[in-house]
Amino acid sequence: MTAGESTTDAAGATNTTTPRTYLFTLTDAGGTVPPELGVVRRLVDRGHRVTVLAEQSMADQVRPTGAAYLSGDFGGPGELRDWELRSPTSMARGMADHMMSGPAPGQARETASAIDAIHPDLVVASAMGIGGMIAAEARGVPFDALIPNVYPLPVPGSPPFGMGLAPSHGSLGRLRDRVVSAGATGMIDRYALAPINAVRRDYGLDAIEHSWDQLRGARRQLILTSAAFDFVGELPQNARYVGPILDDPAWAADQAWIAPAGDSPLVLVAMSSTFQNHVDCLQRISDALGSLPVRGLVTTGPAIDPDQIQAPANVSVVVSAPHSEAMRQADLVVTHGGHGTVIKTLAAGLPLVILHHGRDQADNAVRVTTRGAGVAVSRRASAEKIARAVADVLGDPAYRRAAEELGEAVARDAASSALLDELEGVTGRATPR
Repeated sequence: MTAGESTTDAAGATNTTTPRTYLFTLTDAGGTVPPELGVVRRLVDRGHRVTVLAEQSMADQVRPTGAAYLSGDFGGPGELRDWELRSPTSMARGMADHMMSGPAPGQARETASAIDAIHPDLVVASAMGIGGMIAAEARGVPFDALIPNVYPLPVPGSPPFGMGLAPSHGSLGRLRDRVVSAGATGMIDRYALAPINAVRRDYGLDAIEHSWDQLRGARRQLILTSAAFDFVGELPQNARYVGPILDDPAWAADQAWIAPAGDSPLVLVAMSSTFQNHVDCLQRISDALGSLPVRGLVTTGPAIDPDQIQAPANVSVVVSAPHSEAMRQADLVVTHGGHGTVIKTLAAGLPLVILHHGRDQADNAVRVTTRGAGVAVSRRASAEKIARAVADVLGDPAYRRAAEELGEAVARDAASSALLDELEGVTGRATPR
Protein backbone atom coordinates (compact mmCIF):
# COMPACT_ATOMS: atom_id res chain seq x y z
CA MET A 1 0.00 0.00 0.00
CA THR A 2 1.35 3.46 -0.85
CA ALA A 3 1.39 6.43 1.49
CA GLY A 4 -1.95 8.18 1.76
CA GLU A 5 -3.92 5.32 0.21
CA SER A 6 -7.33 4.71 1.82
CA THR A 7 -8.11 1.39 3.49
CA THR A 8 -11.16 0.00 5.22
CA ASP A 9 -10.72 -1.85 8.51
CA ALA A 10 -12.71 -4.81 9.82
CA ALA A 11 -15.27 -2.50 11.43
CA GLY A 12 -15.90 -0.73 8.13
CA ALA A 13 -14.10 2.50 9.10
CA THR A 14 -12.09 4.25 6.41
CA ASN A 15 -8.46 5.06 7.14
CA THR A 16 -6.68 7.76 5.16
CA THR A 17 -3.72 8.02 7.55
CA THR A 18 -0.25 7.61 6.06
CA PRO A 19 0.85 4.02 6.80
CA ARG A 20 3.27 3.85 9.68
CA THR A 21 5.62 1.20 11.01
CA TYR A 22 4.97 -0.12 14.51
CA LEU A 23 7.03 -2.48 16.65
CA PHE A 24 5.17 -4.18 19.50
CA THR A 25 7.32 -5.74 22.22
CA LEU A 26 4.96 -7.89 24.27
CA THR A 27 5.17 -10.20 27.27
CA ASP A 28 3.13 -13.36 27.83
CA ALA A 29 1.11 -12.49 30.93
CA GLY A 30 -1.92 -14.64 30.12
CA GLY A 31 -5.02 -12.48 30.19
CA THR A 32 -3.20 -9.41 28.90
CA VAL A 33 -2.35 -11.10 25.58
CA PRO A 34 -5.80 -10.98 23.86
CA PRO A 35 -6.35 -7.22 24.37
CA GLU A 36 -2.78 -6.37 23.40
CA LEU A 37 -3.03 -8.44 20.22
CA GLY A 38 -6.41 -6.80 19.61
CA VAL A 39 -4.52 -3.51 19.36
CA VAL A 40 -2.13 -5.12 16.87
CA ARG A 41 -5.01 -6.45 14.77
CA ARG A 42 -6.67 -3.04 14.57
CA LEU A 43 -3.51 -1.40 13.25
CA VAL A 44 -2.97 -4.16 10.69
CA ASP A 45 -6.58 -3.80 9.53
CA ARG A 46 -5.95 -0.10 8.90
CA GLY A 47 -3.03 -0.82 6.59
CA HIS A 48 -0.09 -0.15 8.90
CA ARG A 49 3.12 -2.19 8.96
CA VAL A 50 3.19 -4.00 12.30
CA THR A 51 5.80 -6.34 13.76
CA VAL A 52 5.35 -8.16 17.07
CA LEU A 53 8.38 -9.20 19.11
CA ALA A 54 7.15 -11.73 21.66
CA GLU A 55 8.00 -14.98 23.38
CA GLN A 56 7.58 -18.24 21.46
CA SER A 57 4.59 -19.11 23.68
CA MET A 58 2.64 -16.33 21.94
CA ALA A 59 3.46 -17.28 18.34
CA ASP A 60 0.18 -19.06 17.59
CA GLN A 61 -1.77 -16.09 18.92
CA VAL A 62 0.25 -13.46 17.06
CA ARG A 63 0.06 -14.96 13.58
CA PRO A 64 -3.75 -14.66 13.11
CA THR A 65 -3.45 -10.88 13.60
CA GLY A 66 -1.67 -10.53 10.25
CA ALA A 67 1.37 -8.87 11.85
CA ALA A 68 4.93 -10.00 11.23
CA TYR A 69 6.26 -12.07 14.13
CA LEU A 70 9.72 -12.05 15.71
CA SER A 71 10.42 -14.75 18.28
CA GLY A 72 11.92 -13.31 21.44
CA ASP A 73 13.97 -15.16 24.05
CA PHE A 74 13.98 -12.62 26.86
CA GLY A 75 15.38 -14.86 29.56
CA GLY A 76 14.47 -14.22 33.18
CA PRO A 77 13.42 -16.80 35.76
CA GLY A 78 10.25 -17.95 33.95
CA GLU A 79 6.73 -18.46 35.29
CA LEU A 80 5.59 -16.45 38.28
CA ARG A 81 3.91 -18.93 40.65
CA ASP A 82 2.16 -16.16 42.52
CA TRP A 83 -0.27 -18.47 44.32
CA GLU A 84 2.71 -19.73 46.35
CA LEU A 85 3.70 -16.25 47.55
CA ARG A 86 2.40 -15.51 51.03
CA SER A 87 3.55 -11.97 51.81
CA PRO A 88 3.62 -8.55 50.12
CA THR A 89 7.42 -8.68 50.16
CA SER A 90 7.59 -12.01 48.34
CA MET A 91 5.00 -10.78 45.83
CA ALA A 92 7.05 -7.62 45.16
CA ARG A 93 10.19 -9.67 44.64
CA GLY A 94 8.32 -12.10 42.38
CA MET A 95 6.96 -9.26 40.23
CA ALA A 96 10.40 -7.71 39.94
CA ASP A 97 12.26 -10.92 39.11
CA HIS A 98 9.72 -12.51 36.78
CA MET A 99 7.94 -9.58 35.12
CA MET A 100 9.97 -6.36 35.36
CA SER A 101 13.74 -6.39 35.86
CA GLY A 102 14.39 -10.09 35.29
CA PRO A 103 13.49 -10.17 31.57
CA ALA A 104 14.62 -6.56 30.96
CA PRO A 105 18.16 -7.23 29.64
CA GLY A 106 16.90 -9.72 27.05
CA GLN A 107 13.96 -7.52 26.11
CA ALA A 108 16.24 -4.53 25.64
CA ARG A 109 18.76 -6.47 23.54
CA GLU A 110 16.16 -7.99 21.20
CA THR A 111 14.08 -4.81 20.95
CA ALA A 112 17.17 -2.79 20.03
CA SER A 113 17.99 -5.31 17.27
CA ALA A 114 14.43 -5.15 15.96
CA ILE A 115 14.46 -1.34 15.97
CA ASP A 116 17.71 -1.33 13.99
CA ALA A 117 16.21 -3.75 11.45
CA ILE A 118 12.74 -2.27 10.82
CA HIS A 119 13.11 1.42 11.87
CA PRO A 120 9.67 1.80 13.52
CA ASP A 121 7.87 5.08 13.95
CA LEU A 122 6.65 3.89 17.35
CA VAL A 123 7.46 1.09 19.80
CA VAL A 124 4.45 -0.21 21.74
CA ALA A 125 5.36 -2.17 24.87
CA SER A 126 3.50 -4.23 27.44
CA ALA A 127 3.25 -2.36 30.73
CA MET A 128 5.82 -4.72 32.28
CA GLY A 129 8.03 -4.72 29.18
CA ILE A 130 10.67 -2.51 30.81
CA GLY A 131 13.50 -3.64 28.56
CA GLY A 132 11.62 -2.77 25.39
CA MET A 133 10.98 0.72 26.69
CA ILE A 134 14.65 1.18 27.57
CA ALA A 135 15.76 0.11 24.08
CA ALA A 136 13.29 2.50 22.44
CA GLU A 137 14.41 5.40 24.63
CA ALA A 138 18.07 4.67 23.88
CA ARG A 139 17.43 4.49 20.13
CA GLY A 140 15.45 7.74 20.15
CA VAL A 141 12.17 6.07 19.15
CA PRO A 142 8.99 7.18 20.95
CA PHE A 143 7.30 4.40 22.90
CA ASP A 144 3.78 3.81 24.20
CA ALA A 145 2.87 1.48 27.05
CA LEU A 146 -0.22 -0.74 26.97
CA ILE A 147 -2.09 -1.03 30.28
CA PRO A 148 -4.86 -3.63 29.80
CA ASN A 149 -6.39 -3.21 33.26
CA VAL A 150 -7.25 -0.46 35.71
CA TYR A 151 -4.61 2.24 36.13
CA PRO A 152 -1.82 0.78 38.33
CA LEU A 153 0.50 3.69 39.08
CA PRO A 154 0.02 5.70 42.28
CA VAL A 155 -1.81 8.96 41.60
CA PRO A 156 -3.81 11.29 43.88
CA GLY A 157 -7.48 10.37 44.05
CA SER A 158 -7.10 6.68 43.19
CA PRO A 159 -6.78 3.87 45.75
CA PRO A 160 -3.47 1.96 45.75
CA PHE A 161 -3.26 -0.77 43.12
CA GLY A 162 -3.52 -4.44 44.02
CA MET A 163 -5.20 -4.01 47.40
CA GLY A 164 -8.87 -4.23 46.47
CA LEU A 165 -9.55 -0.88 48.13
CA ALA A 166 -12.46 1.44 47.44
CA PRO A 167 -11.82 5.18 46.97
CA SER A 168 -10.89 7.00 50.15
CA HIS A 169 -12.55 10.10 51.59
CA GLY A 170 -11.24 12.95 53.69
CA SER A 171 -7.78 13.64 55.05
CA LEU A 172 -7.41 10.22 56.69
CA GLY A 173 -8.32 8.50 53.46
CA ARG A 174 -5.77 10.53 51.51
CA LEU A 175 -3.17 9.69 54.15
CA ARG A 176 -4.03 5.99 53.76
CA ASP A 177 -3.45 6.19 50.02
CA ARG A 178 -0.13 8.01 50.33
CA VAL A 179 1.25 5.65 52.96
CA VAL A 180 0.15 2.44 51.21
CA SER A 181 1.32 3.65 47.79
CA ALA A 182 4.70 4.72 49.16
CA GLY A 183 5.14 1.37 50.85
CA ALA A 184 4.22 -0.57 47.71
CA THR A 185 6.54 1.54 45.55
CA GLY A 186 9.35 1.06 48.04
CA MET A 187 8.97 -2.72 47.99
CA ILE A 188 9.07 -2.84 44.18
CA ASP A 189 12.07 -0.50 44.10
CA ARG A 190 13.94 -2.68 46.60
CA TYR A 191 14.10 -5.51 44.09
CA ALA A 192 13.59 -3.92 40.65
CA LEU A 193 15.19 -0.46 40.65
CA ALA A 194 18.90 -1.35 40.72
CA PRO A 195 18.61 -3.99 37.94
CA ILE A 196 16.52 -1.60 35.80
CA ASN A 197 19.07 1.17 36.22
CA ALA A 198 21.85 -1.29 35.34
CA VAL A 199 20.16 -1.94 31.99
CA ARG A 200 19.60 1.79 31.46
CA ARG A 201 23.30 2.39 32.17
CA ASP A 202 24.26 -0.27 29.61
CA TYR A 203 22.29 1.72 27.01
CA GLY A 204 23.74 5.09 27.93
CA LEU A 205 20.69 6.35 29.84
CA ASP A 206 20.52 8.18 33.16
CA ALA A 207 19.22 6.40 36.25
CA ILE A 208 15.59 6.77 37.27
CA GLU A 209 14.41 7.43 40.81
CA HIS A 210 11.63 4.82 40.98
CA SER A 211 10.91 1.67 38.99
CA TRP A 212 7.61 3.09 37.75
CA ASP A 213 9.42 6.07 36.20
CA GLN A 214 10.27 3.97 33.15
CA LEU A 215 6.56 3.55 32.46
CA ARG A 216 5.94 7.20 33.26
CA GLY A 217 8.38 8.13 30.50
CA ALA A 218 6.15 6.74 27.75
CA ARG A 219 4.85 9.03 25.02
CA ARG A 220 1.43 7.64 25.93
CA GLN A 221 0.21 5.32 28.66
CA LEU A 222 -2.72 3.68 26.88
CA ILE A 223 -5.20 2.41 29.47
CA LEU A 224 -7.25 -0.32 27.82
CA THR A 225 -10.33 0.01 29.97
CA SER A 226 -13.26 2.37 30.46
CA ALA A 227 -12.98 5.39 32.71
CA ALA A 228 -16.54 4.57 33.78
CA PHE A 229 -15.26 1.29 35.23
CA ASP A 230 -12.09 2.56 36.91
CA PHE A 231 -11.74 4.78 39.97
CA VAL A 232 -10.24 7.76 38.13
CA GLY A 233 -7.68 9.89 39.92
CA GLU A 234 -5.40 12.72 38.79
CA LEU A 235 -3.80 11.06 35.78
CA PRO A 236 -0.50 12.30 34.34
CA GLN A 237 -0.69 14.22 31.07
CA ASN A 238 0.50 11.27 28.97
CA ALA A 239 -2.10 8.78 30.30
CA ARG A 240 -5.26 8.12 28.27
CA TYR A 241 -8.30 5.93 28.78
CA VAL A 242 -8.79 4.53 25.28
CA GLY A 243 -11.47 1.92 25.93
CA PRO A 244 -11.28 -1.84 26.44
CA ILE A 245 -10.53 -4.49 23.82
CA LEU A 246 -13.28 -7.12 23.91
CA ASP A 247 -11.67 -9.67 21.55
CA ASP A 248 -11.75 -13.35 22.47
CA PRO A 249 -8.35 -15.09 22.60
CA ALA A 250 -7.22 -16.88 19.46
CA TRP A 251 -7.28 -20.26 21.21
CA ALA A 252 -11.02 -19.90 21.91
CA ALA A 253 -12.11 -18.72 18.48
CA ASP A 254 -13.13 -22.02 16.91
CA GLN A 255 -14.06 -24.05 19.95
CA ALA A 256 -17.33 -25.97 19.77
CA TRP A 257 -19.53 -25.78 22.86
CA ILE A 258 -23.05 -26.73 23.85
CA ALA A 259 -24.85 -25.41 26.91
CA PRO A 260 -26.85 -27.91 28.97
CA ALA A 261 -30.37 -28.41 27.64
CA GLY A 262 -33.32 -26.58 29.19
CA ASP A 263 -34.54 -23.06 29.74
CA SER A 264 -33.33 -22.38 33.27
CA PRO A 265 -30.83 -19.54 33.78
CA LEU A 266 -27.41 -20.11 32.19
CA VAL A 267 -24.41 -19.42 34.41
CA LEU A 268 -21.09 -19.05 32.61
CA VAL A 269 -17.99 -19.86 34.67
CA ALA A 270 -14.85 -18.20 33.32
CA MET A 271 -11.72 -18.45 35.44
CA SER A 272 -8.07 -17.67 34.73
CA SER A 273 -6.53 -18.66 31.40
CA THR A 274 -3.25 -19.24 33.27
CA PHE A 275 -2.80 -21.63 36.16
CA GLN A 276 -3.54 -20.05 39.54
CA ASN A 277 -3.93 -23.26 41.52
CA HIS A 278 -7.70 -23.00 41.04
CA VAL A 279 -8.81 -26.56 40.25
CA ASP A 280 -10.41 -26.97 43.67
CA CYS A 281 -12.14 -23.61 43.33
CA LEU A 282 -13.60 -24.68 39.97
CA GLN A 283 -14.85 -27.89 41.54
CA ARG A 284 -16.63 -26.02 44.36
CA ILE A 285 -18.23 -23.69 41.82
CA SER A 286 -19.43 -26.68 39.79
CA ASP A 287 -20.81 -28.31 42.93
CA ALA A 288 -22.59 -25.07 43.82
CA LEU A 289 -24.26 -24.87 40.40
CA GLY A 290 -25.26 -28.53 40.73
CA SER A 291 -27.36 -27.62 43.77
CA LEU A 292 -29.29 -24.86 41.96
CA PRO A 293 -32.02 -24.80 39.29
CA VAL A 294 -29.61 -23.41 36.69
CA ARG A 295 -27.58 -24.58 33.73
CA GLY A 296 -23.82 -24.25 34.14
CA LEU A 297 -21.19 -23.80 31.44
CA VAL A 298 -17.69 -24.08 32.91
CA THR A 299 -14.75 -23.03 30.71
CA THR A 300 -11.44 -24.21 32.13
CA GLY A 301 -9.08 -22.47 29.70
CA PRO A 302 -5.85 -24.03 28.42
CA ALA A 303 -4.32 -24.29 31.90
CA ILE A 304 -6.66 -27.00 33.21
CA ASP A 305 -7.92 -30.28 31.72
CA PRO A 306 -11.75 -30.39 31.87
CA ASP A 307 -11.50 -34.01 33.05
CA GLN A 308 -10.16 -32.71 36.36
CA ILE A 309 -13.64 -31.35 37.16
CA GLN A 310 -16.43 -33.73 38.18
CA ALA A 311 -19.48 -32.05 36.70
CA PRO A 312 -23.06 -32.42 37.98
CA ALA A 313 -25.73 -33.32 35.42
CA ASN A 314 -26.73 -29.68 34.83
CA VAL A 315 -23.18 -28.47 34.23
CA SER A 316 -21.07 -28.74 31.06
CA VAL A 317 -17.29 -28.43 31.35
CA VAL A 318 -15.31 -27.46 28.26
CA VAL A 319 -11.82 -26.15 27.56
CA SER A 320 -13.20 -22.93 26.16
CA ALA A 321 -16.07 -21.22 24.45
CA PRO A 322 -15.95 -17.81 22.77
CA HIS A 323 -17.24 -15.66 25.59
CA SER A 324 -18.67 -13.12 23.16
CA GLU A 325 -21.06 -15.88 22.04
CA ALA A 326 -21.69 -17.57 25.38
CA MET A 327 -22.48 -14.28 27.10
CA ARG A 328 -25.30 -13.62 24.66
CA GLN A 329 -27.09 -16.61 26.17
CA ALA A 330 -25.93 -16.28 29.78
CA ASP A 331 -27.70 -14.69 32.74
CA LEU A 332 -24.71 -14.49 35.11
CA VAL A 333 -20.93 -14.93 35.02
CA VAL A 334 -18.87 -16.48 37.82
CA THR A 335 -15.21 -15.51 37.50
CA HIS A 336 -11.85 -15.03 39.20
CA GLY A 337 -12.09 -11.33 38.39
CA GLY A 338 -9.53 -10.92 35.62
CA HIS A 339 -10.00 -7.62 33.82
CA GLY A 340 -10.72 -9.15 30.42
CA THR A 341 -13.54 -11.38 31.68
CA VAL A 342 -15.02 -8.70 33.94
CA ILE A 343 -15.09 -6.00 31.29
CA LYS A 344 -16.57 -8.31 28.63
CA THR A 345 -19.24 -9.44 31.10
CA LEU A 346 -20.23 -5.85 31.83
CA ALA A 347 -20.26 -4.97 28.13
CA ALA A 348 -22.75 -7.83 27.72
CA GLY A 349 -24.89 -6.32 30.51
CA LEU A 350 -24.46 -9.29 32.85
CA PRO A 351 -23.92 -9.30 36.63
CA LEU A 352 -21.02 -11.15 38.26
CA VAL A 353 -20.04 -13.34 41.18
CA ILE A 354 -16.28 -12.86 41.69
CA LEU A 355 -13.89 -15.15 43.57
CA HIS A 356 -10.71 -13.10 43.17
CA HIS A 357 -7.40 -14.93 43.40
CA GLY A 358 -4.70 -12.24 43.24
CA ARG A 359 -2.95 -9.87 40.82
CA ASP A 360 -5.41 -7.08 39.85
CA GLN A 361 -8.50 -9.18 40.55
CA ALA A 362 -9.45 -7.69 43.93
CA ASP A 363 -9.27 -4.24 42.32
CA ASN A 364 -11.65 -5.33 39.57
CA ALA A 365 -13.98 -6.92 42.12
CA VAL A 366 -14.34 -3.76 44.21
CA ARG A 367 -15.15 -1.75 41.09
CA VAL A 368 -17.96 -4.18 40.34
CA THR A 369 -19.37 -4.39 43.86
CA THR A 370 -19.17 -0.63 44.47
CA ARG A 371 -21.40 -0.11 41.40
CA GLY A 372 -23.84 -2.83 42.52
CA ALA A 373 -23.14 -5.00 39.45
CA GLY A 374 -22.28 -8.14 41.38
CA VAL A 375 -20.89 -9.63 44.57
CA ALA A 376 -17.51 -10.96 45.70
CA VAL A 377 -16.90 -14.06 47.81
CA SER A 378 -13.68 -15.67 48.97
CA ARG A 379 -11.93 -18.01 46.56
CA ARG A 380 -11.94 -20.48 49.46
CA ALA A 381 -15.72 -20.21 50.00
CA SER A 382 -17.68 -23.43 50.35
CA ALA A 383 -19.95 -24.68 47.58
CA GLU A 384 -22.92 -23.71 49.77
CA LYS A 385 -21.76 -20.11 50.12
CA ILE A 386 -21.04 -19.85 46.39
CA ALA A 387 -24.51 -21.22 45.65
CA ARG A 388 -26.10 -18.58 47.91
CA ALA A 389 -24.20 -15.82 46.13
CA VAL A 390 -25.30 -17.08 42.69
CA ALA A 391 -28.91 -17.40 43.85
CA ASP A 392 -28.88 -13.93 45.41
CA VAL A 393 -27.58 -12.23 42.25
CA LEU A 394 -29.94 -14.13 39.96
CA GLY A 395 -32.85 -13.40 42.27
CA ASP A 396 -32.33 -9.64 42.54
CA PRO A 397 -32.86 -7.73 39.26
CA ALA A 398 -31.02 -4.72 40.69
CA TYR A 399 -27.71 -6.44 39.96
CA ARG A 400 -28.65 -6.91 36.32
CA ARG A 401 -29.81 -3.31 35.99
CA ALA A 402 -26.57 -1.97 37.48
CA ALA A 403 -24.50 -4.20 35.18
CA GLU A 404 -26.44 -3.02 32.15
CA GLU A 405 -26.02 0.63 33.09
CA LEU A 406 -22.27 0.31 33.62
CA GLY A 407 -22.00 -1.95 30.58
CA GLU A 408 -23.46 0.70 28.28
CA ALA A 409 -20.54 3.01 29.07
CA VAL A 410 -18.03 0.17 28.73
CA ALA A 411 -19.39 -0.87 25.32
CA ARG A 412 -19.45 2.74 24.13
CA ASP A 413 -15.79 3.22 25.08
CA ALA A 414 -14.85 -0.07 23.44
CA ALA A 415 -16.34 1.14 20.16
CA SER A 416 -14.64 4.55 20.26
CA SER A 417 -11.76 5.66 18.03
CA ALA A 418 -9.64 6.88 20.95
CA LEU A 419 -7.10 4.06 20.78
CA LEU A 420 -6.32 4.42 17.08
CA ASP A 421 -6.40 8.21 17.31
CA GLU A 422 -3.61 8.06 19.89
CA LEU A 423 -1.50 5.45 18.09
CA GLU A 424 -1.81 7.10 14.70
CA GLY A 425 -0.98 10.49 16.20
CA VAL A 426 2.71 9.67 16.63
CA THR A 427 4.73 12.40 14.91
CA GLY A 428 8.23 10.99 14.53
CA ARG A 429 11.49 9.86 16.06
CA ALA A 430 13.56 11.76 18.56
CA THR A 431 17.33 12.19 18.38
CA PRO A 432 19.01 8.85 19.28
CA ARG A 433 21.03 8.87 22.48
